[in-house]
Amino acid sequence: MSRPSDSFEDKLPQKVEETKGILSKIGLPSPQQNDRSALTLLALLDLKPRDRWSDAGCPLLGITPIMEFIAKFYEKNYKPNTRETFRRQTIHQFVEAGIVIRNPDDYSRPLNSPHTVYQIEESTLELLKSYDTDGWTENLKKYLKSLETLKKRYAQEREMVRIPVNLPSGKSFYLSPGGQNLLIDKIIKDFCSLFTPDGKLIYVGDAADKGIHFEIKALEKLGVTIDSHGKMPDVVVYYQQKNWLVLVEAVTTHGPIDPKRLNELKILFGNSKAHLVFVTAFRNRNDMKKYLQEISWETEVWVDEPTHMIHFNGKRFLEPY
Repeated sequence: MSRPSDSFEDKLPQKVEETKGILSKIGLPSPQQNDRSALTLLALLDLKPRDRWSDAGCPLLGITPIMEFIAKFYEKNYKPNTRETFRRQTIHQFVEAGIVIRNPDDYSRPLNSPHTVYQIEESTLELLKSYDTDGWTENLKKYLKSLETLKKRYAQEREMVRIPVNLPSGKSFYLSPGGQNLLIDKIIKDFCSLFTPDGKLIYVGDAADKGIHFEIKALEKLGVTIDSHGKMPDVVVYYQQKNWLVLVEAVTTHGPIDPKRLNELKILFGNSKAHLVFVTAFRNRNDMKKYLQEISWETEVWVDEPTHMIHFNGKRFLEPY
């Protein structure tokens, strides 16, 4: 006896294949025209195998709920360690293409926040709801013409909440919003101006762009060459007046300069012609208390009283060892 043509097994590949065809038509590159990307889009549309395209919705979903939706309704179980694959090889491209919006409920949410959510873009939703109707072809043409405008609009909205950093040289750059970067902003504006006046900002890390500011030639002049395997501290400042290279770690979710990290930094900057100073920065004392037992001797701590520092076995106010 043959299966009914509308059985679950028949509907599953049909819906996925239709979605892969849509991804191709709206301009996603071939690496994103696969089952994983198709199933991700279906999850973001809240479309189950038997649903019509006109039933599409726009829930706010994180990566894990997307994977749970796929497992529940499409019986495709991805391993938990593939979350990064979803994020880097599907969601990232969806956001760049303008068909999905990251954190539309709060653009200031940090990119690496565990609460990050995604939502189908409004005009993309309206287009896809017309799939398999007489208006699809015409709607697709209009949508493709407006896509670049949409991408620019959402890029501008994201840019508005970024943190501006202006250097004495006149150069400026923007940190992604929220999280650790709020502390990095304070380090640059408060710590550096107080403890390394007229110092040269050599490196700044960012959750979205690890080397958003990197004066690599200035570092090389000091004898330091960083290879691709070296994990840089969050902020590096050269204090010319005392020939100090100040290495600062900003702690919000990751640990301070503990003995292991101290040794890593000494190796990484081992050829420096400048003396090394190691600083761990915290947002407040409560954050510091969580890591108090881990902080290495021969390092400094800067916390919520910006004009003061805490010295772990320091000889003087602030100096290399």
